[in-house]
Amino acid sequence: MTVSVLTDAAGDEALRPHAEHAFADELKALAAADDRPRPARWKLSPWAVSTYLLGGTLPDGTLITPKYVGPRRLVEVAVTTLATDRALLLLGVPGTAKTWVSEHLAAAVSGDSTMLVQGTAGTPEEAVRYGWDYARLLAHGPSREALVPSPVMRAMAEGMTARVEELTRIPADVQDALITILSEKTLPVPELGEEVQAVRGFNLVATANDRDRGVNELSSALRRRFNTVVLPLPATTEAEVDIVSRRVAQMGRSLDLPPAPDGMAEIRRVVTVFRELRDGITTDGRTKLKSPSGTLSTAEAISVVTGGLALAAHFGDGILRPGDVAAGIIGAVVRDPTADRVAWQEYVETVVRERDGWKDFYRACREAAE
Repeated sequence: MTVSVLTDAAGDEALRPHAEHAFADELKALAAADDRPRPARWKLSPWAVSTYLLGGTLPDGTLITPKYVGPRRLVEVAVTTLATDRALLLLGVPGTAKTWVSEHLAAAVSGDSTMLVQGTAGTPEEAVRYGWDYARLLAHGPSREALVPSPVMRAMAEGMTARVEELTRIPADVQDALITILSEKTLPVPELGEEVQAVRGFNLVATANDRDRGVNELSSALRRRFNTVVLPLPATTEAEVDIVSRRVAQMGRSLDLPPAPDGMAEIRRVVTVFRELRDGITTDGRTKLKSPSGTLSTAEAISVVTGGLALAAHFGDGILRPGDVAAGIIGAVVRDPTADRVAWQEYVETVVRERDGWKDFYRACREAAE
Protein backbone atom coordinates (compact mmCIF):
# COMPACT_ATOMS: atom_id res chain seq x y z
CA MET A 1 0.00 0.00 0.00
CA THR A 2 1.34 3.44 -0.97
CA VAL A 3 0.69 6.34 1.37
CA SER A 4 1.10 9.90 0.08
CA VAL A 5 2.57 12.34 2.58
CA LEU A 6 2.24 15.36 0.29
CA THR A 7 -1.22 16.50 1.33
CA ASP A 8 -2.88 19.88 1.52
CA ALA A 9 -3.55 20.40 5.21
CA ALA A 10 -4.57 24.02 4.99
CA GLY A 11 -7.82 23.38 6.80
CA ASP A 12 -8.69 22.45 10.35
CA GLU A 13 -6.62 19.24 10.25
CA ALA A 14 -3.26 21.03 10.08
CA LEU A 15 -1.52 20.88 13.44
CA ARG A 16 0.13 24.22 12.78
CA PRO A 17 -1.47 26.01 9.79
CA HIS A 18 0.59 28.51 7.83
CA ALA A 19 -0.16 32.12 8.74
CA GLU A 20 -2.02 32.78 5.50
CA HIS A 21 -4.43 29.94 6.36
CA ALA A 22 -4.71 30.48 10.12
CA PHE A 23 -5.55 34.17 9.68
CA ALA A 24 -7.22 34.02 6.27
CA ASP A 25 -10.34 35.85 7.48
CA GLU A 26 -8.31 38.75 8.86
CA LEU A 27 -6.24 39.02 5.68
CA LYS A 28 -9.40 38.99 3.58
CA ALA A 29 -11.02 41.70 5.71
CA LEU A 30 -7.88 43.84 5.53
CA ALA A 31 -7.71 43.47 1.74
CA ALA A 32 -11.36 44.55 1.42
CA ALA A 33 -10.86 47.61 3.62
CA ASP A 34 -7.45 48.54 2.22
CA ASP A 35 -7.69 51.50 -0.17
CA ARG A 36 -4.08 52.63 0.12
CA PRO A 37 -1.39 52.24 -2.56
CA ARG A 38 0.18 48.80 -2.79
CA PRO A 39 3.64 48.01 -4.13
CA ALA A 40 3.74 45.74 -7.17
CA ARG A 41 2.33 42.26 -6.45
CA TRP A 42 1.69 43.01 -2.77
CA LYS A 43 -1.57 41.63 -1.43
CA LEU A 44 -1.88 44.53 1.02
CA SER A 45 -0.54 48.05 1.39
CA PRO A 46 2.31 48.68 3.86
CA TRP A 47 -0.25 50.26 6.23
CA ALA A 48 -2.43 47.13 6.12
CA VAL A 49 0.57 44.83 6.58
CA SER A 50 1.55 46.78 9.71
CA THR A 51 -2.04 46.65 10.97
CA TYR A 52 -2.10 42.89 10.42
CA LEU A 53 1.05 42.46 12.51
CA LEU A 54 0.27 44.96 15.26
CA GLY A 55 -3.50 44.54 15.45
CA GLY A 56 -6.33 47.04 15.27
CA THR A 57 -10.01 47.51 14.46
CA LEU A 58 -11.19 48.09 10.89
CA PRO A 59 -13.92 50.60 9.98
CA ASP A 60 -16.46 47.77 9.67
CA GLY A 61 -15.67 46.63 13.22
CA THR A 62 -13.49 43.66 12.26
CA LEU A 63 -10.92 42.98 14.98
CA ILE A 64 -7.38 42.29 13.77
CA THR A 65 -5.50 40.40 16.47
CA PRO A 66 -1.90 41.41 17.23
CA LYS A 67 0.66 38.97 15.86
CA TYR A 68 3.59 40.87 17.35
CA VAL A 69 3.65 42.88 20.56
CA GLY A 70 6.50 45.35 20.41
CA PRO A 71 7.59 48.79 19.19
CA ARG A 72 5.42 49.99 16.30
CA ARG A 73 8.33 51.75 14.62
CA LEU A 74 10.28 48.47 14.31
CA VAL A 75 7.39 46.87 12.43
CA GLU A 76 6.95 49.92 10.21
CA VAL A 77 10.66 49.92 9.34
CA ALA A 78 10.54 46.19 8.56
CA VAL A 79 7.51 46.58 6.32
CA THR A 80 8.83 49.58 4.42
CA THR A 81 12.17 47.83 3.91
CA LEU A 82 10.36 45.12 1.95
CA ALA A 83 8.90 47.83 -0.28
CA THR A 84 12.43 48.93 -1.28
CA ASP A 85 15.26 47.12 -3.07
CA ARG A 86 16.96 46.13 0.20
CA ALA A 87 16.41 42.80 1.88
CA LEU A 88 15.37 42.58 5.54
CA LEU A 89 17.39 40.93 8.31
CA LEU A 90 15.54 40.28 11.59
CA LEU A 91 18.16 39.97 14.31
CA GLY A 92 17.72 39.10 17.98
CA VAL A 93 18.30 36.61 20.76
CA PRO A 94 16.39 33.31 20.61
CA GLY A 95 12.70 33.63 21.37
CA THR A 96 12.16 37.21 20.17
CA ALA A 97 9.63 36.13 17.51
CA LYS A 98 11.95 36.52 14.52
CA THR A 99 10.55 33.49 12.68
CA TRP A 100 7.00 34.41 13.68
CA VAL A 101 7.36 37.95 12.32
CA SER A 102 9.08 36.67 9.18
CA GLU A 103 6.23 34.26 8.46
CA HIS A 104 3.52 36.85 9.01
CA LEU A 105 5.31 39.43 6.89
CA ALA A 106 5.47 36.98 3.97
CA ALA A 107 1.84 35.95 4.48
CA ALA A 108 0.60 39.55 4.46
CA VAL A 109 2.81 40.79 1.63
CA SER A 110 2.67 37.81 -0.74
CA GLY A 111 -0.12 35.61 0.58
CA ASP A 112 2.38 32.73 0.81
CA SER A 113 4.84 32.16 3.65
CA THR A 114 6.14 28.81 2.38
CA MET A 115 9.00 29.96 0.15
CA LEU A 116 11.40 29.07 2.92
CA VAL A 117 15.05 28.06 3.21
CA GLN A 118 15.87 26.63 6.62
CA GLY A 119 19.44 27.42 7.53
CA THR A 120 21.63 24.74 9.09
CA ALA A 121 25.30 23.84 9.03
CA GLY A 122 24.46 21.39 6.24
CA THR A 123 22.39 23.70 4.02
CA PRO A 124 23.72 23.24 0.46
CA GLU A 125 24.03 25.92 -2.19
CA GLU A 126 21.19 24.24 -4.10
CA ALA A 127 18.78 25.28 -1.36
CA VAL A 128 19.51 28.93 -2.15
CA ARG A 129 20.06 28.73 -5.92
CA TYR A 130 18.73 25.64 -7.70
CA GLY A 131 19.25 21.89 -8.01
CA TRP A 132 18.66 19.21 -10.61
CA ASP A 133 16.35 16.28 -11.20
CA TYR A 134 19.22 13.85 -11.74
CA ALA A 135 17.17 11.26 -13.57
CA ARG A 136 16.26 13.81 -16.23
CA LEU A 137 19.71 15.36 -16.13
CA LEU A 138 21.40 12.03 -16.88
CA ALA A 139 18.84 11.10 -19.51
CA HIS A 140 18.63 14.36 -21.43
CA GLY A 141 21.32 16.68 -20.11
CA PRO A 142 20.79 20.15 -18.61
CA SER A 143 17.36 21.56 -19.43
CA ARG A 144 14.65 23.68 -17.91
CA GLU A 145 12.66 20.50 -17.23
CA ALA A 146 15.56 19.02 -15.25
CA LEU A 147 16.13 22.18 -13.19
CA VAL A 148 14.67 22.20 -9.65
CA PRO A 149 14.20 25.81 -8.49
CA SER A 150 14.92 26.78 -4.92
CA PRO A 151 12.32 28.75 -2.92
CA VAL A 152 14.42 31.87 -3.57
CA MET A 153 14.41 31.28 -7.32
CA ARG A 154 10.65 30.73 -7.30
CA ALA A 155 10.10 33.94 -5.34
CA MET A 156 12.27 35.85 -7.82
CA ALA A 157 10.32 34.52 -10.79
CA GLU A 158 6.92 35.15 -9.21
CA GLY A 159 7.63 38.47 -7.50
CA MET A 160 7.07 37.18 -3.99
CA THR A 161 8.74 37.20 -0.57
CA ALA A 162 11.34 34.52 0.15
CA ARG A 163 12.42 33.61 3.68
CA VAL A 164 15.79 32.40 4.97
CA GLU A 165 15.77 31.21 8.56
CA GLU A 166 18.92 31.16 10.73
CA LEU A 167 21.10 32.80 8.09
CA THR A 168 24.24 32.74 10.24
CA ARG A 169 24.03 28.96 10.58
CA ILE A 170 24.45 28.54 6.83
CA PRO A 171 28.06 27.99 5.64
CA ALA A 172 29.74 31.19 4.47
CA ASP A 173 30.18 30.04 0.86
CA VAL A 174 26.47 29.25 0.64
CA GLN A 175 25.56 32.61 2.22
CA ASP A 176 27.55 34.33 -0.51
CA ALA A 177 25.25 32.87 -3.16
CA LEU A 178 22.79 35.52 -1.99
CA ILE A 179 25.05 38.45 -2.86
CA THR A 180 24.33 38.43 -6.59
CA ILE A 181 20.66 37.74 -5.96
CA LEU A 182 20.31 40.71 -3.62
CA SER A 183 22.55 43.16 -5.46
CA GLU A 184 21.91 42.36 -9.13
CA LYS A 185 18.45 40.83 -8.62
CA THR A 186 19.48 38.00 -10.95
CA LEU A 187 20.31 34.33 -10.52
CA PRO A 188 22.62 33.00 -13.26
CA VAL A 189 22.12 29.44 -14.53
CA PRO A 190 25.40 28.88 -16.40
CA GLU A 191 24.54 25.27 -17.29
CA LEU A 192 21.74 26.62 -19.51
CA GLY A 193 23.41 29.86 -20.49
CA GLU A 194 20.48 31.71 -18.93
CA GLU A 195 19.55 33.70 -15.87
CA VAL A 196 16.46 34.29 -13.80
CA GLN A 197 15.69 37.96 -13.24
CA ALA A 198 13.66 38.97 -10.23
CA VAL A 199 10.36 40.57 -11.11
CA ARG A 200 8.85 43.47 -9.18
CA GLY A 201 7.54 42.39 -5.81
CA PHE A 202 10.45 40.09 -4.99
CA ASN A 203 12.28 40.54 -1.73
CA LEU A 204 13.82 38.45 1.00
CA VAL A 205 13.43 38.25 4.78
CA ALA A 206 16.22 36.57 6.73
CA THR A 207 16.49 35.86 10.44
CA ALA A 208 19.60 35.45 12.56
CA ASN A 209 20.34 34.81 16.20
CA ASP A 210 22.75 37.43 17.51
CA ARG A 211 24.14 34.87 19.95
CA ASP A 212 25.48 32.98 16.94
CA ARG A 213 28.09 35.60 16.09
CA GLY A 214 31.23 33.78 15.11
CA VAL A 215 29.40 30.67 13.89
CA ASN A 216 29.20 31.78 10.27
CA GLU A 217 29.22 35.53 10.63
CA LEU A 218 27.92 37.46 7.64
CA SER A 219 30.48 38.99 5.31
CA SER A 220 30.42 42.77 5.08
CA ALA A 221 29.43 42.45 1.41
CA LEU A 222 26.35 40.41 2.30
CA ARG A 223 25.42 42.44 5.36
CA ARG A 224 25.35 45.61 3.23
CA ARG A 225 22.55 44.07 1.18
CA PHE A 226 20.30 43.93 4.24
CA ASN A 227 18.51 46.48 6.33
CA THR A 228 18.82 45.09 9.87
CA VAL A 229 15.98 45.33 12.38
CA VAL A 230 16.77 44.12 15.91
CA LEU A 231 13.80 42.56 17.69
CA PRO A 232 14.08 43.09 21.45
CA LEU A 233 12.79 41.01 24.30
CA PRO A 234 9.47 42.29 25.69
CA ALA A 235 10.08 45.54 27.55
CA THR A 236 7.73 44.90 30.48
CA THR A 237 6.28 42.00 32.42
CA GLU A 238 2.78 42.96 31.29
CA ALA A 239 3.80 42.88 27.63
CA GLU A 240 5.39 39.44 28.02
CA VAL A 241 2.40 38.07 29.93
CA ASP A 242 0.16 39.32 27.12
CA ILE A 243 2.31 37.62 24.46
CA VAL A 244 2.48 34.33 26.35
CA SER A 245 -1.25 34.23 27.11
CA ARG A 246 -2.18 34.95 23.47
CA ARG A 247 0.14 32.33 22.00
CA VAL A 248 -0.78 29.73 24.61
CA ALA A 249 -4.46 30.25 23.81
CA GLN A 250 -3.77 29.83 20.07
CA MET A 251 -1.70 26.70 20.60
CA GLY A 252 -4.20 25.30 23.06
CA ARG A 253 -6.97 25.56 20.48
CA SER A 254 -4.87 23.79 17.84
CA LEU A 255 -4.12 20.98 20.32
CA ASP A 256 -7.75 20.79 21.55
CA LEU A 257 -6.71 21.70 25.09
CA PRO A 258 -9.53 23.15 27.21
CA PRO A 259 -9.03 26.73 28.42
CA ALA A 260 -7.59 26.74 31.93
CA PRO A 261 -9.66 28.81 34.35
CA ASP A 262 -7.54 31.26 36.34
CA GLY A 263 -4.48 30.27 34.33
CA MET A 264 -3.21 33.85 34.25
CA ALA A 265 -1.75 33.52 37.74
CA GLU A 266 0.60 30.73 36.64
CA ILE A 267 1.41 32.45 33.36
CA ARG A 268 2.45 35.55 35.28
CA ARG A 269 4.52 33.42 37.64
CA VAL A 270 6.37 31.69 34.78
CA VAL A 271 7.07 35.04 33.11
CA THR A 272 8.26 36.56 36.40
CA VAL A 273 10.67 33.67 37.05
CA PHE A 274 12.08 33.86 33.52
CA ARG A 275 12.49 37.64 33.56
CA GLU A 276 14.17 37.70 36.98
CA LEU A 277 16.66 34.97 36.12
CA ARG A 278 17.24 36.48 32.68
CA ASP A 279 17.89 39.96 34.12
CA GLY A 280 19.91 38.70 37.10
CA ILE A 281 17.83 40.68 39.60
CA THR A 282 14.40 40.45 41.22
CA THR A 283 11.60 42.69 40.02
CA ASP A 284 11.82 44.84 43.15
CA GLY A 285 15.55 45.39 42.53
CA ARG A 286 16.53 44.15 45.96
CA THR A 287 18.19 40.81 45.23
CA LYS A 288 20.85 40.09 42.65
CA LEU A 289 20.66 36.65 41.06
CA LYS A 290 22.88 34.29 39.12
CA SER A 291 21.65 34.05 35.54
CA PRO A 292 21.59 30.55 34.03
CA SER A 293 23.22 29.70 30.72
CA GLY A 294 19.96 29.44 28.75
CA THR A 295 18.11 32.35 27.16
CA LEU A 296 14.82 31.85 29.05
CA SER A 297 13.00 33.43 26.15
CA THR A 298 9.34 34.24 25.69
CA ALA A 299 9.09 31.26 23.35
CA GLU A 300 10.32 28.96 26.12
CA ALA A 301 7.78 30.45 28.54
CA ILE A 302 5.05 29.68 26.00
CA SER A 303 6.30 26.09 25.77
CA VAL A 304 6.36 25.69 29.57
CA VAL A 305 2.80 26.99 29.99
CA THR A 306 1.48 24.91 27.07
CA GLY A 307 3.05 21.80 28.59
CA GLY A 308 1.49 22.69 31.94
CA LEU A 309 -1.93 23.04 30.32
CA ALA A 310 -1.56 19.58 28.80
CA LEU A 311 -0.69 18.14 32.21
CA ALA A 312 -3.65 19.89 33.83
CA ALA A 313 -6.02 18.71 31.11
CA HIS A 314 -4.93 15.09 30.90
CA PHE A 315 -3.70 14.31 34.40
CA GLY A 316 -5.35 16.94 36.60
CA ASP A 317 -8.63 18.73 37.08
CA GLY A 318 -8.12 21.13 34.17
CA ILE A 319 -6.94 23.97 36.40
CA LEU A 320 -3.38 25.16 35.81
CA ARG A 321 -1.51 24.84 39.09
CA PRO A 322 2.11 25.35 40.26
CA GLY A 323 2.84 21.63 39.98
CA ASP A 324 1.92 21.70 36.30
CA VAL A 325 4.58 24.27 35.39
CA ALA A 326 7.34 23.59 37.93
CA ALA A 327 9.01 20.73 36.06
CA GLY A 328 8.87 22.65 32.79
CA ILE A 329 10.51 25.68 34.37
CA ILE A 330 13.30 23.57 35.83
CA GLY A 331 13.85 21.93 32.44
CA ALA A 332 14.13 25.35 30.77
CA VAL A 333 16.44 26.80 33.44
CA VAL A 334 18.79 23.91 34.15
CA ARG A 335 20.67 23.34 30.89
CA ASP A 336 24.10 23.02 32.50
CA PRO A 337 23.64 20.36 35.22
CA THR A 338 26.25 21.99 37.44
CA ALA A 339 26.21 25.79 37.19
CA ASP A 340 22.54 26.16 36.27
CA ARG A 341 21.39 23.86 39.06
CA VAL A 342 23.24 25.99 41.60
CA ALA A 343 21.68 29.18 40.20
CA TRP A 344 18.21 27.62 40.27
CA GLN A 345 18.52 26.28 43.84
CA GLU A 346 19.70 29.67 45.11
CA TYR A 347 16.77 31.35 43.39
CA VAL A 348 14.29 28.89 44.88
CA GLU A 349 15.62 29.21 48.40
CA THR A 350 16.27 32.96 48.50
CA VAL A 351 13.42 34.30 46.35
CA VAL A 352 10.66 31.75 45.80
CA ARG A 353 10.63 30.51 49.39
CA GLU A 354 10.26 34.01 50.82
CA ARG A 355 7.75 35.47 48.36
CA ASP A 356 4.17 35.95 49.55
CA GLY A 357 1.68 33.72 47.78
CA TRP A 358 4.36 31.44 46.31
CA LYS A 359 4.38 28.66 48.95
CA ASP A 360 2.60 26.17 46.66
CA PHE A 361 5.04 26.95 43.88
CA TYR A 362 7.99 26.53 46.27
CA ARG A 363 6.74 23.07 47.29
CA ALA A 364 6.13 22.13 43.65
CA CYS A 365 9.68 23.16 42.71
CA ARG A 366 11.17 21.13 45.56
CA GLU A 367 9.13 18.07 44.58
CA ALA A 368 9.98 18.41 40.89
CA ALA A 369 13.70 18.63 41.69
CA GLU A 370 13.75 15.45 43.78
